[in-house]
Amino acid sequence: MGAATACFLARDHGLQVTVLERDLSYAQASSALSASSIRQQFSQPVNIALSLWSLQFLRRAADELAVDNDRPAIGLVEPGYLYLAATDSGAATLQASHALQRQHGADMALLTPGQLAGRFPWLHTADLQLGSLGLTGEGWFDGPALLQAFKRKAQACGARFMAAEAMGFDRQGARLQAVRCRDGSLHAADAFVLAAGAWSAPLAGQLGLALPVAPKKRDVFVFDTPAALPGCPLVIDPSGLWFRPEGRGFICGAPPRDGDPDAPPLDAIDHAQFTEQLWPALAHRVPGFEALRLRSAWAGYYEMNSFDHNGLAGALPGWDNAFTACGFSGHGMQQAPAVGSALAALVAGGKSDAPELGALSPQRLLANQPLLEANVI
Repeated sequence: MGAATACFLARDHGLQVTVLERDLSYAQASSALSASSIRQQFSQPVNIALSLWSLQFLRRAADELAVDNDRPAIGLVEPGYLYLAATDSGAATLQASHALQRQHGADMALLTPGQLAGRFPWLHTADLQLGSLGLTGEGWFDGPALLQAFKRKAQACGARFMAAEAMGFDRQGARLQAVRCRDGSLHAADAFVLAAGAWSAPLAGQLGLALPVAPKKRDVFVFDTPAALPGCPLVIDPSGLWFRPEGRGFICGAPPRDGDPDAPPLDAIDHAQFTEQLWPALAHRVPGFEALRLRSAWAGYYEMNSFDHNGLAGALPGWDNAFTACGFSGHGMQQAPAVGSALAALVAGGKSDAPELGALSPQRLLANQPLLEANVI
């Protein structure tokens, strides 16, 4: 979010931009550790619109983010998302979401168990009632490559990226004057964007705002299998399991669970989750996965917004020149292009054809008006 916003501020609005990065290696950054997928199968119109706009940007990324003759390759592929339902309520949710998604321009199809078996013969369908498949515009990409492409383009347009950890602010009335950093440095500016991902809440607290955003660890497991799964999309099982192809193998995982602690160490991989929860679910949904072999695993943090699992983007309440983009709860990587463009226009007082961010305003926290997102994976 920070690199995208900086890129659009510098590229499209000609502003002088400084990005303060706690760690320029991005060793624990959610962007560097994301599974980096993109979908339109959401339950809120703003999320569908942001991902559709971002999809078009990602398709043009080599042109949009080119620096001289360096055209970034972000590896976008579009095999689709496949949501599966095994209960009446699950099928009803897919049907309601399908109508909304189609209304807002997403290319989806509802499939019966027979149609699922015909299209994906490797899939166990006997206990399913319905599936929702993205026919176009859904898939995955190289997230770290996109981060670096935004950064390089921003730098080529004059933005500076500096190693510094923001700790607090100087202010005068309702305006921020400068950021104070751990090393004692002071960085003055006309406007400030808080895009510190999973670590945004402590900084917002310095401004008197309680952002319900916390780092929740998500483990991603890499496995090999002799099974052939032609045409395999990213599959979301009713059990909560998700899996998709990755290189010569597959990756899988599950959403953070209620009650998970904040910010556990990323090197503490929960192998019991794979053995006890994910592998049985994998073998049930794809019988060919019974012979899989776990190869490796990694973990990253979701910047989880416990209020409603949706991003917080726009002006920070009570401040004239402070903005934020955080709390996207697992779908921030895919929406970074659209949010970055729209937020840059808001900060600069300019224009963007990206979807407006009004629905994601942090003001909804103060009004206690959650924008609930049903499709969280």
